[in-house]
Amino acid sequence: MKIPREIINGFYIFLGIAIFFLLMEVLGLSHLFYLRLLNVLFILYGVNRTLKMNLAEGKNSFVPNAISAMVTSFSGVVFSVVALLIYSYAKGGDAYVKSLSEAFMFGGDPSVSTYVLCLFFEGTASCIIVTLLLMLYWNNKYKAD
Repeated sequence: MKIPREIINGFYIFLGIAIFFLLMEVLGLSHLFYLRLLNVLFILYGVNRTLKMNLAEGKNSFVPNAISAMVTSFSGVVFSVVALLIYSYAKGGDAYVKSLSEAFMFGGDPSVSTYVLCLFFEGTASCIIVTLLLMLYWNNKYKAD
């Protein structure tokens, strides 16, 4: 069974984000919330890679490529959110999330599930934005539907 390129590139997105966040934690930079915004670069990379692969195979219809791009970015977000859920419980659960929320503009006292759910919605929004941006960038490469 061949794994679809969308899932493979989504996994590359996850690996990039995971390594980036672990590196930030090791270097003691995890409290700098603006560095966390750089994870969008990994999403851009994975989605762009999928679109390039589609074009190289001659798949140049706009709508199927937009769906492919969305599946790629969304799979990367799902992998990342599941990994964050597991990692949060491994590091102490709600106490760990409380330390994250102080550095990441969350108010109140979020639980692990609340934190992960909020990041899931944020990731989904970034999926849509990245997909739209890259589809606009590659727009002249696709034939009209």
